[in-house]
Amino acid sequence: MLSANFCGSPGHRQLMDILIREASLQDLDTIVRFNAAMARETEEKELPASIVTQGVRRVLSDPGCGQYFIAVADEQVVGQLMFTLEWSDWRNGWFWWIQSVYVAPDWRGKRVFSTLYKHLEVLARADKEVCGLRLYVNAGNTSAQATYHSLGMASTDYRVMEAVFDSGDSANA
Repeated sequence: MLSANFCGSPGHRQLMDILIREASLQDLDTIVRFNAAMARETEEKELPASIVTQGVRRVLSDPGCGQYFIAVADEQVVGQLMFTLEWSDWRNGWFWWIQSVYVAPDWRGKRVFSTLYKHLEVLARADKEVCGLRLYVNAGNTSAQATYHSLGMASTDYRVMEAVFDSGDSANA
């Protein structure tokens, strides 16, 4: 478990601990709620709860699908991220793709994401088969981009393209 301390803004406690832990099935409802809020905030999409619940449950039950980490402060879950794997034949190693990033509104700007990121980075650097971290970010989300740059990430010349196969329940997510 990783812990970070920081000073809050006036009116907040001066010292706050953010603890990072692996998510478990007990976190299912919170992760589903956070994922739905993220889709609403970033893409104005309403995700079908049943599909998101199945998807989160699958990750929590099958590490081959990915892994969630949870940020906890004041005994409440205040943030999350998930990573998935991509094999790079060019580098003979794994990229860990950061996805499903969410920080509760009252906790934004309080180093929740940077603590999650640094935790993941430590794990990735310790694994000799991991060649890097990647994520995708909405082109208009300049605040998130600034955060990612401040953590040492760089923009690339690549654009993400996709072909989504709609099962009828995915809301084109």
